[in-house]
Amino acid sequence: MIFALIDLKRADDEGLAVQLTSQLRNLIATGRLGKGSALPSSRRLAGDLGVSRNTVTYAFEQLAAEGYLETSNGRRPVVAIDGGERIEAAGAVAPSVRSGKPRLSPWASKLRQTDWPMSYQAPLRPLRPGHGDFREFPNEIWARCLRRSAVRAAKREPGPVNRTRLREALAHYLATSRGVRATADQIMILPSAQAALTLIASVLISPGDEVWVEDPGYPGAAAAFRASGARVTGMKLDEQGMQRMPGLAAPKLIFMTPSHQHPTGRLMSLARRTEFLGLSRPGGSWIVEDDYDGEFHYDSRPVPALQGLDAHGRVFYVGTFSKAMTSDIRLGYLVAPSVLVSTLEIAQRHIGLIASSHVQEALAEFIGDGHFLAHLRRMRRLYHARRDHLAEGLERHLGDVLSTEVPSGGIQLVARLKRGRADRAAVKRLVEAGVETRALSSLALGRPPDHGLLLGFAAWRENEISAALRTMASCF
Repeated sequence: MIFALIDLKRADDEGLAVQLTSQLRNLIATGRLGKGSALPSSRRLAGDLGVSRNTVTYAFEQLAAEGYLETSNGRRPVVAIDGGERIEAAGAVAPSVRSGKPRLSPWASKLRQTDWPMSYQAPLRPLRPGHGDFREFPNEIWARCLRRSAVRAAKREPGPVNRTRLREALAHYLATSRGVRATADQIMILPSAQAALTLIASVLISPGDEVWVEDPGYPGAAAAFRASGARVTGMKLDEQGMQRMPGLAAPKLIFMTPSHQHPTGRLMSLARRTEFLGLSRPGGSWIVEDDYDGEFHYDSRPVPALQGLDAHGRVFYVGTFSKAMTSDIRLGYLVAPSVLVSTLEIAQRHIGLIASSHVQEALAEFIGDGHFLAHLRRMRRLYHARRDHLAEGLERHLGDVLSTEVPSGGIQLVARLKRGRADRAAVKRLVEAGVETRALSSLALGRPPDHGLLLGFAAWRENEISAALRTMASCF
């Protein structure tokens, strides 16, 4: 009567042989077919089920290979195992007897406590922060660089995972545009800026080490350091960005965004930079400087990177191409203190944080031929106008509800609620209406001092910003 326990669906995308195998496996695993039970012959079962004999033969052979059945020439298959034994093979256990909720690491258990990455991953819509305008990227020029890199790939000798041409091009660019002091050998090419933070944490952080981050700040930094067991402490902000809390001993590592504090866009003063650099003397704290959108300054000349002021080789400089070029390029970089380069390169290969050499070579050409700088000059003009358009529109349409903090650069701005603290409810309402923002309170480590919205302007044309503002006004 085995055929009465089998239910094959002819119209199912899954083949009949696969269905039969799975159902027989479950009958054995759940004890419906006990150890030593003889199954019908393949001819008999095929006739009972109305399928071909090949279908049944496939199922018997597969289950014999998995150890569920014993088969021999001229004899019917026999069940080889006791269904009461715990069978962990994939698909063997019926849903009713599957194991309970898996035990996660402390780090993984906390991931859902933050809104990073953004909890809603719908198609890109205004005014989602953190993005540049990929529509303005010179894709034809970039495609030519990729094609030439592909053609040359067959002639290229296998080389280091961090390609020399790109490291040299980056060293020159960062020295002239951001005041970074480093040789090409100190530059590592990674799949993202987040990968750089993961690499640093893996090499430097031991469980229990103290790490300071900005509060509110970039949630990905806290996530990376917590994954290595760090005790993460949020440092409050003032008009100059991150400030040191009196009485606290210097930590193992300090993460900061001094050029455009994330999310406020505030610029750290030279005096404040010097104060933190004093903690990074030999044997002191390490500093990680994330210059995530340092290419975009509008109201004055860009302030050189903190790394360029470092006299002791204790500052890491992290950057990304996803803001300046296009988000799907998936390339970031790390300028590392020379004393740690060899260790970091070994760790990079062990963890697998390796960027495509094909894309690296194409990007080296894109930078070397001047296309990268030409694109940046054009986007600075566009983003400057879009920042001003958004700021003016917020004042005109929502000035009685929101107080806007206009940054001197970057690709996003903060608009604080003048009354109330329900920024997460506001974000939910706006998302439902088609405008994507991030709640300022979701970026705080502890009790949020401010409530408001983080609004992106770089990725959106002025007519799109205007439409989003009208939607926001109607929601509020």
